Amino acid sequence: MGFMDDAKETAEAVGESIKRSAHDTTDKIGDKADEMKADADVKKAEAERDSVETRNEIKEDLRDN
Repeated sequence: MGFMDDAKETAEAVGESIKRSAHDTTDKIGDKADEMKADADVKKAEAERDSVETRNEIKEDLRDN
């Protein structure tokens, strides 16, 4: 019976290793998605800032003329 018990323990250890690896991969994908979303939010905010600055400059020019 020792051989069967060893095989069972080995199979369980391999299963746990695969489970951890899959979990780590899922976490990495989630982290990358969060990073990409944050970058997109920053670019959107910068574009809005630039738009407001341009609009304010145009208004200022119209007031001066």
